[in-house]
Amino acid sequence: MNDLNALADEHLAAARRSPHGRSAHRLLQQPPLRQTVIALTAGSALDEHNAPLAASLLVLRGAVRITAPSGDVELTAGGLGPIPRERHGLLALEDAVVLLTAVND
Repeated sequence: MNDLNALADEHLAAARRSPHGRSAHRLLQQPPLRQTVIALTAGSALDEHNAPLAASLLVLRGAVRITAPSGDVELTAGGLGPIPRERHGLLALEDAVVLLTAVND
């Protein structure tokens, strides 16, 4: 079993040391399900990318904005939201850690 608080602390520290301002750890992979902890420093982003079949984002720390052509969505700590089924990106509005849950084909 993984401790999400400990992983959030560890990867946020790693993101702060990284020149790209991010760090990630695949927590669970049981096809088709995948869960990944992603830490981003304020202002860091995951550039636009394709959406999986289905996905959600749980914000463990901080605040993020999911960017998409259909409209942006902001989530703060404790917030849970679906990932749009279109190309999208992720921007950290402040230092943030999220749990991405995705179903892939």
